[in-house]
This record gives sequence, structure tokens and C-alpha cells, in this order.
Amino acid sequence: MKRKIFFLTGFMASGKSTIGPILANTLGWNFYDLDRVIENKTGMKITQVFAKHGEKYFREIEKATLQEISTEDNMIISLGGGTIADQLNVNFMKAKGEIIYLQASPEAYLRRLRFKKDRPALLGENQESLSAEELEKKIKMLLNERKKYYGQADYTINTDGISIGKTVDKIAKIILNDLK
Repeated sequence: MKRKIFFLTGFMASGKSTIGPILANTLGWNFYDLDRVIENKTGMKITQVFAKHGEKYFREIEKATLQEISTEDNMIISLGGGTIADQLNVNFMKAKGEIIYLQASPEAYLRRLRFKKDRPALLGENQESLSAEELEKKIKMLLNERKKYYGQADYTINTDGISIGKTVDKIAKIILNDLK
């Protein structure tokens, strides 16, 4: 049986951090949530890292941490929403395993993110919350910017209106079939 790492990518609130541990448990594999690993490593929440050090610093830590944890066989890694938006990260992940893109519609993301205050990429310049109209515009802009990266995923799973359990089942079948 082949051994691989499967990276779950997708926009913020696509379900990576929810689906990842359930999927790993279903397969009997290890699971890492990249953002949680970074928070443990830095002793700060992601929003604090962004506020204190800026996005460039965060992306450097993110890249290094991704490489540090991608050492085992048979593991699921849930990425941060913007991890995929770096071609070096994409190349690294493709060399180590396969990328699964959890996709949803901009409307679904807007519903899921409307009241979230812990997403640095969706805050205004002074860390203030955006209006619903500004939030929708920002989501569409970020999705458009990341489209070329998401398009490099090995598998795309649409999560709109599909239960977590059915999504996990679908991904588990893909992984088990891929490992044959």
C-alpha cells in the first residue's frame, strides 16, 4: 500500500479543521491543523501573530511549519486558508502527497463567515469588522486570487449543502482508492 500525506485546502470556513480530524480518525491516521500547530509554536492566536508581526512574518512561519510537520506517512494536514496561495507551498505539497480542495460557493462562505472575528484576512485596515457588502466583495476577491492555486489540487470536493459525514465518506473513499 502506498503511503501519502493528504493536504486539505480551501477557503476560510470551507470545513478543513472540522473535516480533517474526523477523516484522520476514520482512516486511523494522524492529523495536524496547521494553524493550531503555529499557535502552539508561537504561543499566540493567528490573529495576534498577524497583528503583532504582519502577514509576511506569518507566511514565513507557516511555510516552515508546513515543512516541519510533513514528515510522516499516512497523515491528514488541514491548511490555513491562505497556505495554498504560494506556489512554493503547492510544489512542496505535491511532492509530499496530494491536495484535496474543499470548495463551496461565495454565498456559503459569506453565511459561514458573517459573524467571525478571528479571520485576519477578512478584517479592515484597522482590524475592524467589514460590512456584509464589503465582506462579500473581499471573499470574491480572495477566491479569485487563489483560483489558480486551488486549480492545482488533485481532487476537488464541493461542500455546499453536503453534511460533514457525507463529505468525510466521499474523501475517505477517494483516499483509499488512491492508495490501491
